[in-house]
Amino acid sequence: MSAMLPGDPNNKKKSKTEPFSDLFKSMNDLFHEQPIRGFLQSIDELFKTPFPLSAAFPVETVETKEEYIITAELPGIKREQIHLNISGHYVTISIDNNEMITEEDEKNQLYHKRQLRQHSSRTISLPYQINEKKVKASYRDGLLQIRIPQEKGKVIRIEE
Repeated sequence: MSAMLPGDPNNKKKSKTEPFSDLFKSMNDLFHEQPIRGFLQSIDELFKTPFPLSAAFPVETVETKEEYIITAELPGIKREQIHLNISGHYVTISIDNNEMITEEDEKNQLYHKRQLRQHSSRTISLPYQINEKKVKASYRDGLLQIRIPQEKGKVIRIEE
């Protein structure tokens, strides 16, 4: 009877390994595959986005004796991405974001290319027609402020 040596090629018995080593190897391979890595990368990018556009960005309307003040919080948005439209007694704030993101490797070969298109808008209704010539808007530090003077209508006397 011959003794079985661990390095002997005739030894058909497997040497004992860690009980979960195959599972760990499979999990490691899974997380290093391209589809999963891309998915995890997109989750990271989601949390890096300063202001994910949604249908409802915060808007506040305040009425004073002289004017209406509409304030919208738009952190991370550039002035060029904001569009204001006045129609009748409605004010519409729209945000358009068109970005082409390209990442290249050291050899200047295309590595990753993605186009991002986001659109969001809010419409605010006021109780009277708006004179668009008197509206003033400013944008600073992620805060859009629209000032709309209140128009005093013509007073009509009622005869007896």
